[in-house]
Amino acid sequence: MPHLVAAPDKFRGTVSAAEVAAAAAAAARRAGWTADEVPMSDGGEGLLDALGGTRRTSTVTGPLGQPVEAEWRMLAGTGGQGPTAVIEMSRAAGRALLPRPTGDDPVRAGTAGVGQLLLAARDAGARRIVVGCGGSATTDGGLGAFEAVGSPEPLREVDLVVASDVTTPFLDAAAVFGPQKGATPAQVDALGRRLADIAARYRHDTGVDVTGVPGAGAAGGLAGGLVALGARLEPGFALVAGLVGLADRMRRADLVVTGEGHLDPPSFHGKVPGGVLELARARPGAPPPVLCIAGGADRALLAAPPDGMEVVSLTARFGRARARGETAALIGQVTAEAVARFCP
Repeated sequence: MPHLVAAPDKFRGTVSAAEVAAAAAAAARRAGWTADEVPMSDGGEGLLDALGGTRRTSTVTGPLGQPVEAEWRMLAGTGGQGPTAVIEMSRAAGRALLPRPTGDDPVRAGTAGVGQLLLAARDAGARRIVVGCGGSATTDGGLGAFEAVGSPEPLREVDLVVASDVTTPFLDAAAVFGPQKGATPAQVDALGRRLADIAARYRHDTGVDVTGVPGAGAAGGLAGGLVALGARLEPGFALVAGLVGLADRMRRADLVVTGEGHLDPPSFHGKVPGGVLELARARPGAPPPVLCIAGGADRALLAAPPDGMEVVSLTARFGRARARGETAALIGQVTAEAVARFCP
C-alpha cells in the first residue's frame, strides 16, 4: 500500500502545520494510501504544535510588563534524556502580544517573561529546555531573560538549547530586525548601541563573547542572552526533525508533502521545505518525490523548482481569496491529485 508523509510548516495567518498535515494525510487516505502526519517547525512559531507534549501554562511578564498566560509543553524523556520542556519565546515576548508598537514600544519591549518560563520549566523538572526564537517583538539582546534568571548558575543542571533558522550576528539584530518591529531609524541606532553595551556586560559577567556566535542575533538578540546563560544554538529544522524522527519516518514514503505560507529562495536555507527536500534526497535508495504546497510562491520557483520537488502555489492556481479562505480544503485537493499521479 503506498504511503504518504506530510511534513509541512504552518501557513502563517491561515492554517497551522498540524492542519496542513491533516488535510494532506486525509486526502491520501481517501485514495487508499497510508499516511503519517508530521507537522514541522524551523524553531519559530508553531514549535509547540510540532513537538507536542503535555500542555503547561505560566503567568509571566509580557513584552511591556503586563502579565500574560504563556503556554509551553513538557515532553517525556527519551534516549536517556530527562524530561524536555519546549518554549516558544513568542508566547511571552512575541509580536502577537504587541501587534501595533508605537512610540518607544520597540525600545521598551523586553524578554523577562522568557527567563521566567525557563525557571518555571526547570522547577517542573525539565532536564532539557528547547527555546524557539521566532516571532519576537523585542530587541533587548535577551537582557530581560538573563536578568530574570540572574546568572548561568540556576540553569547549570539543564541542557538549554536554542532553535533558530537565522545566522544573524548579535550586533546586527537591531539593523536587521528592528524595522520589522516598528523601530524608527533613530531607535534602530539606539538599539544597536545598547546591544553593544549588553554584549560587554555578558563578557564581564559570564566570560562569554556573544558577538562571535553565529545566530546570536535571533529574536532581537535573545539567542545571545541565552548563550550567556549557557545555551547552545542549533538549526531549528534539524533539531525538530531529530526530535520527531523525520528521517526514519520518511524511509518508506512514496510521496512527501511539505509546504509553508510563502515559498521563496530563503525557504531552502534553514526552513522546512528545504530541510524536507534535503532529507528526501538523502534517503537510501531512490528518493521519494516531494510535493511542496505553498500559499504563494516566487515565480522563479514555480517555473524552475528544485530537483526532486514539485511546487504548487494555491494563490497562483486558485486565486488569493480562495487560497486564504479555503486553505485546508485546497491542500487536500492538490494532494488528492498528486497521489493519483505519484502512485507507485
